[in-house]
Amino acid sequence: MKRVLLTGAGGFVGARVRQQLAEKLELIPAPKGLMARGGEEEIARLVDRAHPDAILHTAAISDTGYCESHPEESYRANVELTLWLAKAAAAQKAKLVVFSSDQVYAGVERSGPLPEDMPLAPANVYGCHKLEAEQRGLELLPEAVFLRVTWLYDLPGYGLPVRGNLVLNLVRAALQGQPQTFSPRDFRGVTYVRQAVENLLPVLELPGGVYNYGSENDLDMLETARRFCAALDIAPTLVPGDRARNLAMDTAKARRGGVAFDTTAEGIVRCLKDYGLRG
Repeated sequence: MKRVLLTGAGGFVGARVRQQLAEKLELIPAPKGLMARGGEEEIARLVDRAHPDAILHTAAISDTGYCESHPEESYRANVELTLWLAKAAAAQKAKLVVFSSDQVYAGVERSGPLPEDMPLAPANVYGCHKLEAEQRGLELLPEAVFLRVTWLYDLPGYGLPVRGNLVLNLVRAALQGQPQTFSPRDFRGVTYVRQAVENLLPVLELPGGVYNYGSENDLDMLETARRFCAALDIAPTLVPGDRARNLAMDTAKARRGGVAFDTTAEGIVRCLKDYGLRG
């Protein structure tokens, strides 16, 4: 059984890693608050004491608006912390898996599913910091794996933390009678988080590099919202917007490594079955 140091263990992803993979990995949660307050030496001591086979780094500041307003905090959390972990992992000869983001593709004008090796110039602070962390992290530790993760969602349950996501936004809009705007010119994958967590087992065996990670989606976001509403049997008012964006990723590289996801439209069905809301 692999010994895995887990950062962000109390967060949206980390809490689900602990709940779903506790019997398949020997998980060592990083002390609460250390990722937010610790310096490079403290991080190195933590990794040295844990002596893990792998480090799964899910801790981040992922609110794009907050990162835009607080770039120094974002840089420490999303770049410096990742680099400190990369150095510590190299010293321990441990595998490092880092949650990056589809926001590295923000600002891309190319249509169609996007591959990992295309030139990038992210249009927001969060995407810029995640891309810098990937590039510099791989310079320090070429064996590291960076996962460009899509927008994740889950339903409340299992006593686990939830955060704003597509499903909750749509349900809230239906209950409160608030219109939601989605653009037919906006494309991105949306992924059921519990499937993303399940797939971390094959991820631990991937060779180093950057991987697009999550559900592919050939639907625009307006149609995606309609499909989710139909699956959830809700009918909020959906207003067509005009935002032009493409974050839709090509996940063929991860599939070749044994990482397989449902499509976005299939994933919501899996989610509802897991929660007993669909036969």
